[in-house]
Amino acid sequence: MLNKNVSKLLNEQVNKEMFSAYLYLDMAHYYINKGMEGFANWFKVQAKEEMDHAMLFIQYLQNNGFEVELEAIAKPSKTYGNHRVPLEEALKHEEFVTASINAIYEEAMKTHEFKTQEFLHWFIKEQVEEEKNATDLILAYDLHNPNGLFALDGKLRTREYKAPSLELD
Repeated sequence: MLNKNVSKLLNEQVNKEMFSAYLYLDMAHYYINKGMEGFANWFKVQAKEEMDHAMLFIQYLQNNGFEVELEAIAKPSKTYGNHRVPLEEALKHEEFVTASINAIYEEAMKTHEFKTQEFLHWFIKEQVEEEKNATDLILAYDLHNPNGLFALDGKLRTREYKAPSLELD
């Protein structure tokens, strides 16, 4: 059985991952409405990844005897003044998720939840990748803006979804 505080934080992380998916779908819809299908695709792939992350947290909790409590998912409250703003918000959000996972890891260390620490290693590495991808997208946007956004949008259309490599039984 997991430590009560660690279990609570892991359960809260499920909601944060689900909100991440919801937020990225909102950003995808922003780009669809602007005729930027490649950027929309990039965020749709992100949304799928976040749903997978939530499912991994759910499975881990269930595998360790914790009953998962799904909470309401908040409505994204962002408005995007220009095409760069969702990219900036995505990076900020990934930094928020990183801080949340780090807080769970810190609590797992304090309570000697070694198996949870091991489980979280994958997510810590994943967050490094997520923040890098968000940063790289902003850099690419700045590099291509304004005359090359059509080319960048076309490149982003080719991004494909890959399920996470972490498997739990």
